[in-house]
Amino acid sequence: MATTNDLKNGMTLDLDGTLWSVVGFQHVKPGKGGAFVRTTLKNVLTGKVVDRTFNAGVKVELATVDRREMSFLYRDGADFVFMDSESFDQLPIPPDVVGDAANYMLENTTATVALHDGAPLYVELPASVELIISETEPGVQGDRSTGGNKPATLETGATVQVPLFITTGEKVKVDTRDGRYLGRVTS
Repeated sequence: MATTNDLKNGMTLDLDGTLWSVVGFQHVKPGKGGAFVRTTLKNVLTGKVVDRTFNAGVKVELATVDRREMSFLYRDGADFVFMDSESFDQLPIPPDVVGDAANYMLENTTATVALHDGAPLYVELPASVELIISETEPGVQGDRSTGGNKPATLETGATVQVPLFITTGEKVKVDTRDGRYLGRVTS
């Protein structure tokens, strides 16, 4: 249990049985009336962002969210099986928790898994990953200078838009947050 005076960015609160992460907060002390805390909260599960105001000094429930480095091992039916890097425990995680991260994960990919009371909340990948293009149309020689894009299938099965000069078998860097092509990887 903490008070609203103790809030910091990144803290996770349990409000009415729902987990919220503090994105921003501001202590306001008006000239007239009592002080209050204006917060911006993000729902940990859905990503919905809301503004909420608390009176200063009100007690709020803190939630313990354990963020662990885990390695993606394999798919077991619909579930994704991750292994804790420290304890070597294996944890099956349903696809709705993994979300869009599944588009950029290969076996042995390291990810951060957030757990609350042993239940997985979300899977977070690094900001970018390097993947090989498994299939793409060849670029037409005259089109290379126009700066156009074409679809390419990654080795994970996800499709991204890449420049026309990218060919099958090349390794590219992809942004895991929005699926954008970031560049070629030269080894």
